[in-house]
Amino acid sequence: MKRKLIVTLISAALLATAPAFAFAQAAPAASTAPAGSPSELVLDNSTRILTTLESRRDEFTRDRAALRQFVSSEFEQMFDSDYAGRLVLGAHGRGASDAEVELFADALADNLMQRYGSALLDFNTWLQVRVKSETPLRGGQIMRVSSEMLRQGGEPIPVDYLMRKVGGQWKVFDVMVEGVSFVQTFRNQFDAPLRQKSIEQVAAELRAGQIAARAD
Repeated sequence: MKRKLIVTLISAALLATAPAFAFAQAAPAASTAPAGSPSELVLDNSTRILTTLESRRDEFTRDRAALRQFVSSEFEQMFDSDYAGRLVLGAHGRGASDAEVELFADALADNLMQRYGSALLDFNTWLQVRVKSETPLRGGQIMRVSSEMLRQGGEPIPVDYLMRKVGGQWKVFDVMVEGVSFVQTFRNQFDAPLRQKSIEQVAAELRAGQIAARAD
C-alpha cells in the first residue's frame, strides 16, 4: 500500500501542487506560516483540493472528464510546468525553443492525468499534513518546503516541495516523496527515447499513448 501511495503522489505532483496532498486531511489551523508564504500555499491548496474532491466525489466518479478539468485548472494555477518540463528534458532541452519545451511539458502532464487522475478518488487512506520547515536555496530564489504525511499505524512519509517565484507567485516545479524526485524520475525515463528521437516526436508519442510516463 505504501508503494502505491508513493507512486500516486509522485505522479499527481506533476498535475498540480495540491493533488500531491489530495489524500491528506490537512490541519490549516495549526499553521503559523506567514500569509502568502510557500508553506501557506501548500496547506491552503491541500485543504481546498481535499474539500472539493470530497464534496464532488460522486460527480467526479461518474464523470472523469470533469475530474480532469478540475485537476487541470489547479495544475495551470500552481505548477510551473514549463520549467519542470525543461528540467525533465535535461541535456536534451539545451537549445530547445520555449514552444518545444511547452509541447513536451503539456504532453507529459496529459499522459499522467490519463493514467493516474482517477487515483485521486480511488485512494481512500486518510492522512494529516504537517509542514515542518521552509529552506531558502540559491539566495532565496528557490524555496524548499519540507512536510510530512502522517498515517494511522504507519511511519510518516516525507514530502518536499521545490518552489520558485513566477510572475510574483510561488509555484512548484519539483516534488520529492521519500527523497524520490519526480523530475529526476522522469528525466531518467525519457533519456533513452530523447537520444533517439526529437522532442516533438516523443511528445507526439506521449499524446498518442504509444509511450507512458511511469512513476514506479
